[in-house]
Amino acid sequence: MLDFTSNLALAILACILGSSFQFGYNTGVVNAPAKVIKSFYNETCQNRTGASMPDSTLTVLWAVTVSIFAVGGMLGGVTAGYWANRFGRRGALLRNNLLTTVGALVMFSSKYAKSYEMLILGRFIIGLSAGIGTGVAPLYLLEIAPVSLRGMCGTFNQLAVCFGVLTSQVLGLDAVLGSPNLWQFDVGFSVIPVVFQLCTLSFCPESPRYLLITKDLEDEADKALQWLRKTVDVSDEIEEMISEKEAQSRIKKFTVGDLLNSSSLRTPLTISIVMQLSQQFSGINAVIYYSTSIFESAGLSGILAKDATVITGGVNVLMTFVSALIMDRAGRRSLHLIGLGGMFISGYILVIGLIFQNNISWLKYICIIAVIVYVIFFAAGPGSIPWFFVAELFAQGPRSAAVSIAVLVNWFANFIVGLVFPILQNTIGQYSFIPFVAMLAMFWLYTLLKVPETKGMTIEEITASFKNTSATYQPISADKSDG
Repeated sequence: MLDFTSNLALAILACILGSSFQFGYNTGVVNAPAKVIKSFYNETCQNRTGASMPDSTLTVLWAVTVSIFAVGGMLGGVTAGYWANRFGRRGALLRNNLLTTVGALVMFSSKYAKSYEMLILGRFIIGLSAGIGTGVAPLYLLEIAPVSLRGMCGTFNQLAVCFGVLTSQVLGLDAVLGSPNLWQFDVGFSVIPVVFQLCTLSFCPESPRYLLITKDLEDEADKALQWLRKTVDVSDEIEEMISEKEAQSRIKKFTVGDLLNSSSLRTPLTISIVMQLSQQFSGINAVIYYSTSIFESAGLSGILAKDATVITGGVNVLMTFVSALIMDRAGRRSLHLIGLGGMFISGYILVIGLIFQNNISWLKYICIIAVIVYVIFFAAGPGSIPWFFVAELFAQGPRSAAVSIAVLVNWFANFIVGLVFPILQNTIGQYSFIPFVAMLAMFWLYTLLKVPETKGMTIEEITASFKNTSATYQPISADKSDG
């Protein structure tokens, strides 16, 4: 932990609490106060038409409200690479706060304007911002971290996401900001992290890797590294970056098409995409978006269901912190396998419990425990690893394009889950988690057979391992280092 300096800690906090936190917060912000906001939709409809909104219309409208955030995330995510290269990692994050502010203010104003359309529009705008943040923040974290702490720094990204979800769940309680008179402050809370990031990230340096490899500013990169490491002796890292830059200079400029046409890039891109799908199609956002209703379907009262949701969020934060501490020792692949396997088992138990809870009263408690265990295993690996793993598999040249594609896939899967799960709940009820359980089994097998271990390896070593990719791919390993 000698490489973990106070300056590096400040840069990490400035990045994740201003950007990654926003993603988590706005993912969960409409969960706890869902009934209050739906009542606002009904009241708005009555004021306009004199009649209540049909239940079927409200269900669809609410599904759109939840999932439109992911639509914005898709569009923002696919442009993340462009903004990261045009303005730099730090520059893109700072500029992205404008979108966040606009989205938060539009949502906040929706109640006073008596317009649920404004709430949906605000969710879309803040989704754009979150999409950009989910693409750029992991890049910044990867590029400011020393090799020995790369996994931990990447996991801090997910820790902030989980903390954002937990904060939204706490603020969404009836006794805090989830009441009919205060819910607009709940959805408008995002301006607070904006202020924090502007006041902290502005004093942190740009990514040294971006400065040297992309902008050819070796002196500036040297100064940035000295600030982050709090030492003047950064020659080893500078030499490693120069080596990567020289290797990149011998290769033509990368486009998205190159990622698909080159076998040495196509293999890590495929792995990156499947990793993103494994995170979202595990069903985790069904829990985050609709955990309160899941607990209610397990027989808990409204108040107890919200309390259980907060407990679940707290467990998520705690276990993600534990994951951050062990990431660079246990390895990415191992933790991802453990996480997916544990989610499969607990998800299967949840399905059984939901199906038979009406016949056996104590099964509702098994359902609650299953959800909490499910979240624990998600936090152990699948929660954090896909976000930074893609950046580890690519050199500086194709990295931004690869990250953009991976983030687009993640957000698209997020959108599908957010839109389809409430419909599944209404149509097949207790069986709605079966598709997720089946996909968890498939993703576990893919990870076992295809996903490499990158623990303790430099970016140059990782990318070199894909140069001679054959038709039968063999996962790489890093036995020479314990990270």
